[in-house]
This record gives sequence, C-alpha cells and structure tokens, in this order.
Amino acid sequence: MPSAVWDSGSDARSPRRLAPALWALLVLFALRVVGQALVVFLHVPWLPPEREWYSGLLAYPLLLPAQVLILLLLGAVCRDFTRGRGWFVTPRRWIGRWVTGFGVVYLAAMIVRYVIWMALHPEARWLGGSIPIMFHCVLATFLILLGRYHRRRERTASAHA
Repeated sequence: MPSAVWDSGSDARSPRRLAPALWALLVLFALRVVGQALVVFLHVPWLPPEREWYSGLLAYPLLLPAQVLILLLLGAVCRDFTRGRGWFVTPRRWIGRWVTGFGVVYLAAMIVRYVIWMALHPEARWLGGSIPIMFHCVLATFLILLGRYHRRRERTASAHA
C-alpha cells in the first residue's frame, strides 16, 4: 500500500489521530516534573510538599535528569505522530509486542502499588502519597497507546501485503 495512504491525516489509521492523546500525556508528565522542581528548588507553598512527589527510590539529583530524558524521548514520539512520519510511527512488530506488554505490566504494577499503599497508609486515603503512582500510570498509558498503534499498524500492513 502506498505510504501516502498510510500517512494521510484523514485516514482513520493515521498516526496523527493518536497525536493529541500522546501530547496530553506528555503535558501531564511535564507538569509533574515542573511541579516537583518548583517544590524542591523554590519551595512553593501552593503545591504538595516534597515528600508527596516521589517515593524516595531514586535521589532527586538522579531523578530529575532521568525525567528530562523521558520528556525528550516522549517529545520525539509526539513529534513523529504529529508529522505522521518518522521512526516512531513506522510499524515495528517488536515495539507493538514489547512496549504494549511492558506498559500493561507497568500499569498493573502501579495499580497494585496504589492498593498496597492505601492498605498500609489508611490515613493517606485517597490521594495522599499517590503523585508518583498516578504519573507512573500516565507513562504506562503512553506506552500502551504507542504499543497498540504499532500492533494495529503491523497487523494492517501484513493484511495488505
């Protein structure tokens, strides 16, 4: 099938249709990164305290650069989906399988983590200590959407071959 058909912005299978959802998830994650930085560096009083923003598994001097790298990677994915072309929109079976699988396991782990956190900390009901969990869910959702796109595109490309 000619690539012009696959890349058409009006085509229901176009990567451009997924771009708004991916951008929305990227913006949510960016707001989390900026919010935590505002609390850590500027001690803004109108946001939750520092202890609410991260689980302590990774020290903030290591966490922030990792978050920036994640933002850059997600931004590159969003750019390709917005343009309708690029490495991240070219159908790849392994992306579909591995990224979807990882995203589902990641999301399930965060749901279990939330349930355990709430069971161990009933005083935190419903949102106390959940900022990191919720934003891990945002990242997992991004991965699931990306992986499902590749799974669908790979199946559709195989069917038309």
